[in-house]
Amino acid sequence: MIKLGTEEHKKCFCQHFIDTHLDYKPETLPWPELEGVALERMRSIPFWKEALYTERKAGIMVSRFAETIEDPVLKEAIALQGKEETRHGRLIGYLIKHYGIEIEEPEKAEIPNNIEIAFTDFGFEECLDSYFAFGMFNIAQQSNYLPDEIFNIFDPILDEEARHIVFFVNWFTYLQIQRRQGFSTLRALRTSWHYGRALKGLIDVFGGVAERDDQAFTATSATMFMDDLTPELFFETCLQQNAKRMSKFSPELLQPELLPNLSKIALLFLRLLPKKKDAIADSSFKVTR
Repeated sequence: MIKLGTEEHKKCFCQHFIDTHLDYKPETLPWPELEGVALERMRSIPFWKEALYTERKAGIMVSRFAETIEDPVLKEAIALQGKEETRHGRLIGYLIKHYGIEIEEPEKAEIPNNIEIAFTDFGFEECLDSYFAFGMFNIAQQSNYLPDEIFNIFDPILDEEARHIVFFVNWFTYLQIQRRQGFSTLRALRTSWHYGRALKGLIDVFGGVAERDDQAFTATSATMFMDDLTPELFFETCLQQNAKRMSKFSPELLQPELLPNLSKIALLFLRLLPKKKDAIADSSFKVTR
């Protein structure tokens, strides 16, 4: 077993990231022609503007951060992530144009001066958003919200997001050990609060207590893909799909664990709550395992 924080650990998670890179151009992917209900559904998805802004900003920020790194092994891997984030922005932009989705042009991204803190904060946010995206993607696919050709395009994109968050947690741990800082109590509390707040907001959205939170647009938009989607089913799906994505990685690599653990706690809490009288006891929707 590789010892965390060592040169061997660094080479392992960086080389894995580089070796699993996919070479493709968004513009040449097999985008299907959509019409009727399918086209209307594609255009009605509410998070395209947020997604475009997020990916564009990530591409610029990660690429700039790579330029500041002296270690050639880390520099190569993070520069590659910058290219992938930039490509995600191109992909979303092409999709919006190809399907005639009308959105306001996102504001120009402002990159903080402390680029390492920006990269770290983005990494934690990406862990949260990707985890929820895994569940939302499966729910939308199982409900046949869009043609299979669309899901076939985005499935490897989600694998890329899984690569990003696995790389991030290994990079963060490696850096903390190298600096002999460990995982500070302050950062642990802040991260737990951020994730916990997102989970609470998601439960409130499902229950009709709050409006959709644009800062967690991937998670809180899941309700549009399935009628009577419950928070229990959503968290269960996220757990299952996260386990499926993470099973592709070597056990020697660290994986994000906080969101799955918080989801399990949330499920225990939700199962203790009294059920609504009008709740649907049986649903034809089934989650793939």
